[in-house]
Amino acid sequence: MLLQRRRVVATLSALALTCAAGAPLRAQTLLIVAAAADLRFAIADVAAKFEKDTGQQLKFVFGSSGNFKTQILQGAPFQMLMSADEDYVFQLADAGRTEGRGRLYAIGRIGILVPTGSPLKADGELRDLAAALKDGRLHKFAIANPEHAPYGLRAKEALQHAGLWDAIQGRLVLGENIAQTAQFATSGSTQGGIVALSLAMAPAVARLGRFELIPDAWHEPLRQRMVLLKGASPAVRAFYAYLSTPAAQEIMARYGFAMPHD
Repeated sequence: MLLQRRRVVATLSALALTCAAGAPLRAQTLLIVAAAADLRFAIADVAAKFEKDTGQQLKFVFGSSGNFKTQILQGAPFQMLMSADEDYVFQLADAGRTEGRGRLYAIGRIGILVPTGSPLKADGELRDLAAALKDGRLHKFAIANPEHAPYGLRAKEALQHAGLWDAIQGRLVLGENIAQTAQFATSGSTQGGIVALSLAMAPAVARLGRFELIPDAWHEPLRQRMVLLKGASPAVRAFYAYLSTPAAQEIMARYGFAMPHD
């Protein structure tokens, strides 16, 4: 189990560092689709099906949507953005960097994830988290950085709704993106965290702990929007269209995403 945990943590760590904040992007590096980190497992499966069905292969880089927005404004060579927050797409559209304003591709969810052996309970209404703050069981708790990670902002909103934000701030460990947050929440370095349902449903993560959804009324919806950037290649355009097919939507639903109607 320890070896298995180390392997999964290594996978999540590599994912979290795929596109670190502020990391320079070389013009010669082919980074085609920039995707929010909550999509790592779902999009891997969609891309494999896309390649099987069309024979076309794409490259993906995963990270926080806010950082991607900044990098695109600075000239990063992406051809498509799959953002976890549609506001970043709208900001890029207003800056003239996109082809139109894109479309919704999913609605995400958040929940509390506690690793095996944690003193916390996987309680979606965060009552046990509140109790742990008072009785000393909670030392470290992970969320994504709300400054640029949509899942972190929604976690902050949920903690505020529960009346825990002020009390928990001194014990927060901030992930650069939601994948790094899942790493922190499962590695034993924290007692748990608030992560994306789509990551918690991946078998590699699910076996490491317990997860329960936080009520979606506790935070603003995670309206996830994608958009083509100017100069997108035919292969990327084909993938953009493919995400509307039943085959792609079935895979997304398998990872807990709701299919929106724009």
